[in-house]
Amino acid sequence: MRKLILLLFTLLLMAPALAGCATAPIQHSTAFMVSGSKEEYDAYQKLVDSFQTANPAYKVELRYVPDDADYLRRLAADFAAGAPADVMLLNYRRIAPFADEGALGAVGPYLAKSQVIKEGDFYQPALDAFRYKGELWCLPQNVSSLVIYYNKALFDAAGVAYPANDWTWADFVAAAKALTLDKNGDGVTDQYGVGIDPILYRLAPFIWQAGGELVDNPANPTRLSLDSPAARLAFQWFVDLQVKEKVVPDAAAEAAQDSQSRFLSGALGMYFNSRRSVPTMRTIKDFDWDVAPLPRGAQPASVLHSDGYCMAAKSKDKEAAWKFIEYANSVTGQEIVARTGRTVPSLRAVAESASFLDPAQKPVHSQVWLDAVPTLRTVPVMSNWPAIEDAASKEVERAFYGQASVEEAAAAASNLTQSLFKKSAP
Repeated sequence: MRKLILLLFTLLLMAPALAGCATAPIQHSTAFMVSGSKEEYDAYQKLVDSFQTANPAYKVELRYVPDDADYLRRLAADFAAGAPADVMLLNYRRIAPFADEGALGAVGPYLAKSQVIKEGDFYQPALDAFRYKGELWCLPQNVSSLVIYYNKALFDAAGVAYPANDWTWADFVAAAKALTLDKNGDGVTDQYGVGIDPILYRLAPFIWQAGGELVDNPANPTRLSLDSPAARLAFQWFVDLQVKEKVVPDAAAEAAQDSQSRFLSGALGMYFNSRRSVPTMRTIKDFDWDVAPLPRGAQPASVLHSDGYCMAAKSKDKEAAWKFIEYANSVTGQEIVARTGRTVPSLRAVAESASFLDPAQKPVHSQVWLDAVPTLRTVPVMSNWPAIEDAASKEVERAFYGQASVEEAAAAASNLTQSLFKKSAP
């Protein structure tokens, strides 16, 4: 009895110490900010949970702003107020203004010292996209490209063969026309062949495929080149999808139901987007779908879609910020997000594994994204590029919806952006 009492007394004395061993105190904290769909948010929550389980002394606050435009406004406001998230996701096209304002901290020095990841582990096009003025500003989470999501049931019903890896612009238009239907004969299109955003970023790969350029000098741009013969050819082909072929919803139809929603409802044959739509597409229960590469012009080309984990220059705990970025871009971290469907992993080891190329998960032909890597190109990374792209996209939209000719839109885009190029000059 005396021994039992002594044992219980000893266990009581040890209880606080044992409790301390079971739950490590939080020593580091960091905030991570993202945008996107509910499915995308869920992907990042899984990443955060895994990081905290592996690193119990670290706490991550996940900040979520669903709309991309609201996200950028919130990020700019937080930076201006001196209270940004420690880590945020940014598309490579958006890093230059933040880097020029001193808002971002370069991650290159951290990567050089890492014992977990190294430069050679990543696909080079993705890593190079985040280099600006001699510094690596962010680590790319993905190496996506623009692809075509297609409704297999609608292709079958129309008697159209699924897209081939080497299909052409003409093949694409023929398929789109066959998929565009007025089902009840009332003169109103009920099913469209194609959904695509009428913006410069969607037009870009077709200009490159035609042998044209977006700007006069990709290494040191001073003006847009949408008025060159090759660029005009691609621009006109792009616009004709709506104004001539009528295979894309017009402005009123797109406003009534956006193309992604139309695809999800089964009323759209093909939809252009990057890998980020996959988590949402996996919610489809009523029909089968897959992905295909872009149709080819005179030469193969696609456009890089890549977001990177970036660090705030004023982060109060850079050790914690880097540790999370490092984990997110380790094999373990990238596998977690890859399995949700959100990314084409920027790490070769993960992209070429079953975590991404899982035949049991849709889309079946995820290899399409990896096949596109050698053809990936980027838009300029410069301080005023976001403003240039926005202004040019308004003119692309005008032409796309028949409110201006291609020649008028190209000239207006050049005139409206010329001063922005001068402001970005070194």
